[in-house]
Amino acid sequence: MSLTPVAPAVGREPAATIRQQVVVPMAFPDGYEVEGVVTTFHGLVDGREHLAWTFGTPGEVALVRPHSECLTGDVFGSARCDCGPQLREAVERIATAGGHLLYLRQEGRGIGLYEKLDAYALQDSGLDTYEANRALGHLDDQRDYRVVEQMLTALGVGGVELLTNNPDKVSQLTALGVDVRGVRATGVHLSTANERYLDAKVRHTGHTINLPLAV
Repeated sequence: MSLTPVAPAVGREPAATIRQQVVVPMAFPDGYEVEGVVTTFHGLVDGREHLAWTFGTPGEVALVRPHSECLTGDVFGSARCDCGPQLREAVERIATAGGHLLYLRQEGRGIGLYEKLDAYALQDSGLDTYEANRALGHLDDQRDYRVVEQMLTALGVGGVELLTNNPDKVSQLTALGVDVRGVRATGVHLSTANERYLDAKVRHTGHTINLPLAV
């Protein structure tokens, strides 16, 4: 797999450039295997090491998922959230359609790993995920999506269909100049361990998650 260099479009943030691209074969625990091109960057506005994974052959309008890092869910299989299943779903859907998964190093909606675990402890005392963040002195969501615009521009991506159930992500990226042509919702990955978490996302931020009425 290789990427054809494309002249970058003009973005609203300072230009980022491609640092390195390398082919990485991936194998998931359920047996699904795919090959992707992982891209690193110079000049990302927040200075963090975000990654772009390209799967399949992106078309004129590429399927794109900005996926925020979740060590507990993505790597260790925590059932307290739906991040791991969403990541697994996104990789296969993007590989089928052709597009990019942007892996954003913004743990805990931007508060970091340790504070996310502090928020878990507060959730165990009865707070929901947003209330816990506020109790720790944070905003509901502190993620910075300027890097998404930078990464897409550096990759030469034009129009995108976003793979997300978060309407705020769509509005923020549109405001940043990303040419959002459509939105595809992710699946509903509901379990007894994450139902309060998903319910809070629906109630607080209008996520497009169709939960049973009895949650």
